[in-house]
Amino acid sequence: MLSFKLLRSAILFLSLTVSLSSCFSRYIISAKEVRRHYADKKVKPKEIFIKNDTLSLSLASMGPDTLPMLLLIHGAPGSLWGYMNLMDDEDLQKHFHIVSVDRVGYGKSRLKKRRYVTSIETQANALLPVFSLNKSDQKVIVLGRSYGAPIAAKLASLAPDQVKELIMVSPVIDPEKERFFWFSKWGRMSFVQLFLPGAFNAATAEKYSHADELRKLLPVWERLSVPTTVIQGGNDWIADPANIDFAKKHIKSKRAQYIFLYNAGHMITFSHAAMIKEMLLKSRLFQEKITALEPKGEEMVSE
Repeated sequence: MLSFKLLRSAILFLSLTVSLSSCFSRYIISAKEVRRHYADKKVKPKEIFIKNDTLSLSLASMGPDTLPMLLLIHGAPGSLWGYMNLMDDEDLQKHFHIVSVDRVGYGKSRLKKRRYVTSIETQANALLPVFSLNKSDQKVIVLGRSYGAPIAAKLASLAPDQVKELIMVSPVIDPEKERFFWFSKWGRMSFVQLFLPGAFNAATAEKYSHADELRKLLPVWERLSVPTTVIQGGNDWIADPANIDFAKKHIKSKRAQYIFLYNAGHMITFSHAAMIKEMLLKSRLFQEKITALEPKGEEMVSE
């Protein structure tokens, strides 16, 4: 009987760890996959490390640093390589110094003596040194996706004179709409975490403090002064579509626009890459019409 219980527990544990690892595997790209991806490409990213006594920040840079910077901030879990489709775009490379960054706690980015960093303010402060990499003397466009969106907003509030535009894609910003899944509680178990990718464990730590961190961010929305775009999908299973309603209610700036894509899911930077690209290249912020929508037939409301 004892051996049967042990066998059943072992099978359950193995099934659990495999399920947890596979749930977000598409958001985690290995170093081997990165090398394979860029093996035959003419333009390859330059990997950069920003280091001081307390911080080690890993970044990938594409294009001359004399062009305006486009700073890309990933969600949870995730990595700087989650934006490869935008980094590899030849048109964007001609117009921007594209910088994608591993947030602290992900990849090779670390804060001294801190395994995970759940504070939105600390995450944003850690990104401030990135601005110094650009030599264009022009303001930065900051794009944050999912859990990276509130960090992007906090970063913009910390350095409003250095940020040209803020773009939040599939944002998780409403503290009352934080979604938990069947595997969330299991991911908190220290024994289970031993068998999971570090990015998953970092994301779990963030998730269980995220609602409280978002409440601390409430005053930021009212003071947000940079031009801001919020893009939300109607079929998003990670970020509740109601997050866009939260943004409309709390962002007081008149220089804000909201784009709701009824049929889009969470990964809008992939499914609607052409729309994102057009916004960046043609400065379509606050224009009445955005023409490039993917896939065909997508319905959009912009206001």
